[in-house]
Amino acid sequence: MARRAIVPGDDHRTRSRMTAGKHDLIHEFPEFRERIHELKLGDAHFARLFAEYHELDHEVHRIEQGVETPSDVYCEELKKKRAKLKDELYARFSAGA
Repeated sequence: MARRAIVPGDDHRTRSRMTAGKHDLIHEFPEFRERIHELKLGDAHFARLFAEYHELDHEVHRIEQGVETPSDVYCEELKKKRAKLKDELYARFSAGA
């Protein structure tokens, strides 16, 4: 992954206002809305992963909005965890589609 140059006065709160947005699975994958709903009801592991993803997404969104102001390192770790969970969830709900 490419590293950004550090510019004085530039931090995640400034950068993220331009890219802030929720990444909830229903809005990102509307074509799988029914399948996601079925899995949330019938697959406890999927439901747990979905809840964990939702919590991470909410926390990242709050950081991007400037409500919370942790370090850039912490924010990047959250985003990596969210991406990994999204990949795992996507693989589960898109299987057999």
